Amino acid sequence: MRLKGKTVGILVGPGYEDLEYWVPCMRMKEEGAQVRVIGTQAGKTYASKSGGLTAESEVAVGQIAADRLDALIVPGGWAPDKLRRDANILQLVREMNDRGKILGFICHAGWVAASAGICKGKKATGSTGIKDDMENAGATWVDEPAFREGNLVWGRVVADIPDFCRLLVEALSA
Repeated sequence: MRLKGKTVGILVGPGYEDLEYWVPCMRMKEEGAQVRVIGTQAGKTYASKSGGLTAESEVAVGQIAADRLDALIVPGGWAPDKLRRDANILQLVREMNDRGKILGFICHAGWVAASAGICKGKKATGSTGIKDDMENAGATWVDEPAFREGNLVWGRVVADIPDFCRLLVEALSA
């Protein structure tokens, strides 16, 4: 239980990628972290990209401050394209980054990081579908399963979730 006493936020929105949401969520809980499910609205149920699973937000992004979280995880799927349009989400990501708190992005989640303006001069990875977007946001594209640069933890795709989760746990344990 390496993360006992830590609070980890995880964003959820319409069309989230099932495994990129549920596996890190469960992994953080397995290590003893308190996980807060954050959406654009509290108590809203979101369908996954596959439509097979749903997740309910317990808190609206505007109701949680960066200083109440040790980390924020952004799963991929189609949700990041919707989430990055919410000013409160971008503000939370910026505040977390400014405080040096752990931010985890996997697959299409890099869109949120790009829209928050935190990629310039940083390495990034994700689905190859966002490579141009990340480079246009000033990031250097890296084709690796997962890596950590400072407070940012990046994962490429579903197959890389074990590496992504391992790095999240290590970052939060430090």
